[in-house]
Amino acid sequence: MIKDQNGEVSRPLQSIGLSVKRLQMRHHRALNTSLAPLGISLVQWDALRHLDENPGASLHDLAVLTFQSDQSFGTLAGRMIQRGLIERVPGPGRAVRHRLTEKGKGLRQAGDAIVERVLRESFAPLTSAQMEAFDELLTKVLGQPGDPPASAGPSK
Repeated sequence: MIKDQNGEVSRPLQSIGLSVKRLQMRHHRALNTSLAPLGISLVQWDALRHLDENPGASLHDLAVLTFQSDQSFGTLAGRMIQRGLIERVPGPGRAVRHRLTEKGKGLRQAGDAIVERVLRESFAPLTSAQMEAFDELLTKVLGQPGDPPASAGPSK
């Protein structure tokens, strides 16, 4: 149990942590269901998004950004190449980089609208002030020593 600023006991930390996980899982399920008509999953849309936002990123960087292992992201990238969503391009030295194809760009943009709608619906019970406070609290918690910044992009 934790105490608030007035010494009042609030919910146990484990319950709060479980609520964070439940929200993440609700978003994951809703987004997979909503993106399915486009023929992509949340994992694939997230890869398209990060690749678009981080041109020239290595596979390792993209794996980190998408919460995957290097091997998992490599397999995902291979499937996305086969589907014509991304393509390999020469990188510095022997490195290989990836970029979105026109088809991948279109799916990323269509997915953006879906993701925005799903998240807007999920957070609808909160006021603008509550959303700002929620964002500030998450940023503060995610900014603990030893954690990468919440807005961290790939390493160069």
